Amino acid sequence: MGEQIDEKHLSSTDVTRQVENEADQLSKMYLLTEKIANQLEKSRIGDYAQLLHRPWKLIGLNLLAGSAKGVGIAIGFTFFAATIIYLLQALGALNLPIIGDYIADIVRIVQRQLELT
Repeated sequence: MGEQIDEKHLSSTDVTRQVENEADQLSKMYLLTEKIANQLEKSRIGDYAQLLHRPWKLIGLNLLAGSAKGVGIAIGFTFFAATIIYLLQALGALNLPIIGDYIADIVRIVQRQLELT
């Protein structure tokens, strides 16, 4: 009889461990699911899905975004080109041999182009 009690005791312990493992796995899955749900909410995928059902709104937003990027690129390039021209003029004023003549030619060409437009 002592052996039967030990077997029953072991089997109930094993069952308890199995139940605890399953509960542990379920809680891990719940936490993972909750984490994924939070990430989806942060990515605003629902808003994007609604936007896909409104093609004219999507076109309008893309048109606005493209225009803003184009204006930003134009302004950025203007500042960049102006800085380069200013530096070239400063280098041309130094009267460096060979390089100074080359830079002066570039500055004259750019200034003519700016006067023509």
